[in-house]
Amino acid sequence: MMRYLIAFLIILIPINAFALSAKDIMEKSQAAFFYPGKDFSARVDMRLISKGGKERMRELKMLRKNFGKPGGNQKYFMYFFRPVDVKGMTFMVYKYPGRDDDRWLFIPALNMVRRIAARDKASSFVGSDFTYEDVSGRDIDDDTHELLKEDVLDGKDCNVIKSTPKKRDVNYSYKISWIDKESFLPLKEEYFDMRGELYRVFTADKVQTIKGFPTITKRTMKNLQSGHRTEVTFTKVDYNVGLPNNLFSERYLKRVPRKWIK
Repeated sequence: MMRYLIAFLIILIPINAFALSAKDIMEKSQAAFFYPGKDFSARVDMRLISKGGKERMRELKMLRKNFGKPGGNQKYFMYFFRPVDVKGMTFMVYKYPGRDDDRWLFIPALNMVRRIAARDKASSFVGSDFTYEDVSGRDIDDDTHELLKEDVLDGKDCNVIKSTPKKRDVNYSYKISWIDKESFLPLKEEYFDMRGELYRVFTADKVQTIKGFPTITKRTMKNLQSGHRTEVTFTKVDYNVGLPNNLFSERYLKRVPRKWIK
């Protein structure tokens, strides 16, 4: 008798009662995009392409480790191989939920470690069209999120989310994201400036499954106002490689263990 009553009650519950909220979707997207695995290692090639087609290259190694559940504490370490003028440069991020991240940059030409101020999170990352915040992600609670519609993008069913910053701590007024319903990866993001005009577009150009984790291995950020774009390709991607905790320390900014950047 009890199981029939339960089945009857389930029928009475509206279907949309089980639907994810816009914030739920963005939390799942953040977990899928920035937090898969216990840690992560990849070689990264960045092509900075001007409106006229002139190219500059950045080649680096990216290391990332989670400390806790998705959306929790996280640390990043990056080592630059080229061009020659930035060879040996390192960048480190301590990401915290609910407060500003800590960021450090070691500049070998000056033999100096520089702390990057929280207000610089919207600045260009090494001259690219990505910002410092784009690299390590933005706290979900820093924005309000609204589900605009469902859509199909490149054959993928997506939820379309509008995210509006609660503070004017970034250089856009809102962002619209196409989130894949299956993988929860962001397949496209549109950023609108303070006048409400579209000025930056992110696209996930290639997605591969690596060790069971859907991974965006090629991505592009375009600045529609300047005509400049940055294309990023991830190779030698690996998860759960056993990165040690002490790797993410200021002492290794100047002298990185070769084992982790080869």
